[in-house]
Amino acid sequence: MRLQIKNGRLIDPANGIDAQKDLYIADGKVVAVGQGPDGFTADQTIDATNLVVAPGLVDLSARLREPGYEYKATLESELQAAIQGGVTSLVCPPDTDPVLDEPGLVEMLTYRARKLNQTHVYPLGALTTGLKGHALTEMAQLTEAGCIGFAQADQPILDTTVLMRAMQYAQTFGFTVWLRAQDPHIGRNGVAHSGPIASRLGLSGVPVISETIALSTILELVRATGARVHLCRLSSAAGLDLVRAAKKQHLPVTCDVGAHYIHLTDADIGFFDPNARLCPPLRSQRDRDAIHQGLLDGTIDAICSDHTPVDDDEKLLPFGEASPGATGLELLLSLTLKWVQERNDKSSDAMLKAISKITNAAAKLANLPAGQLGVGDVADVCLFDPNERWKVEARALASQGKHTPFLGYELAGRVKMTIVGGNVVYKR
Repeated sequence: MRLQIKNGRLIDPANGIDAQKDLYIADGKVVAVGQGPDGFTADQTIDATNLVVAPGLVDLSARLREPGYEYKATLESELQAAIQGGVTSLVCPPDTDPVLDEPGLVEMLTYRARKLNQTHVYPLGALTTGLKGHALTEMAQLTEAGCIGFAQADQPILDTTVLMRAMQYAQTFGFTVWLRAQDPHIGRNGVAHSGPIASRLGLSGVPVISETIALSTILELVRATGARVHLCRLSSAAGLDLVRAAKKQHLPVTCDVGAHYIHLTDADIGFFDPNARLCPPLRSQRDRDAIHQGLLDGTIDAICSDHTPVDDDEKLLPFGEASPGATGLELLLSLTLKWVQERNDKSSDAMLKAISKITNAAAKLANLPAGQLGVGDVADVCLFDPNERWKVEARALASQGKHTPFLGYELAGRVKMTIVGGNVVYKR
């Protein structure tokens, strides 16, 4: 299939492009930008007038809930949500049932994803068997099966020696370890950020030191082992200060933040809204402001959706009993654009920098062949109207998980078409 996408505003942060340029695609790859190659005849011409033409989005955390939790979501529903949100590459954590700790399970998941032929799925393998924090998995075999890194999801490793051995092994073979910084003991039963709001509502708290203590341990182990570590879903100003200092010391660490945390604080719990029950918890306004600064100064490398579909039986409960998590695949683009709009940044590269956080920057830290539209790159493309507004409603979401703290919000940024490997997989 030969495609020509014309009259659109091409935003390609990896190549520093933000201009009206045509895009030419053949055999699943970009063959030209701006001027068509000699003799090129398009099988389909797409008029992108008033639309942004960007690389397909790269999401660093999307729970697909399969295998094992199909009552919460299925691969079909979540990959449909991905393409509806312009996400063409996504990373899924290993906390399925069974856990992704054996090559056969990884191969089954990637095979199912390929058969659906929608979005590229990149699994993370379990760092320890069953995510129990005791025995290391066969990382080399899991890598051969398709894993791009190794994680514990939200399960802690209680024995620091095990974590050190895992990082030493990963460093030897050049694997990346993906870790959530949360102390397994401090704030263990907490459901909200420790502060005046949690106290007033009578909710058990998760203090910031739960993140910083775990983060300090991880960073010391990075310093000792040289392992490459990606820090998932940082939530606090103090945590970001530690990462900023570590980067200045040239430690091999990267980090991301969930899109929800760019906009919301613990005040958004409101009257015990279970949709605002997230992990880590929504923190203070000071922490949210620090996240904004971290995105601007490069401390935070990427924005992810932290997509965690939860069914009604586990969500429509009192706040403290509700399962944490929210749907996010279809909101990633709009929430990123909302951040640009609220900053009221009039600089010429404001949009370029924002789109980078969900395309090439995310792809680079995960070492994925995605997130850019240079000649020869895979033709994964997202076409969206940055000005069209849509209301976040359950019926508007393709994901089987309908719960998000943004229900009822009106957001700008509507995906009009998603192209994966040169094929149009979604069109509004």
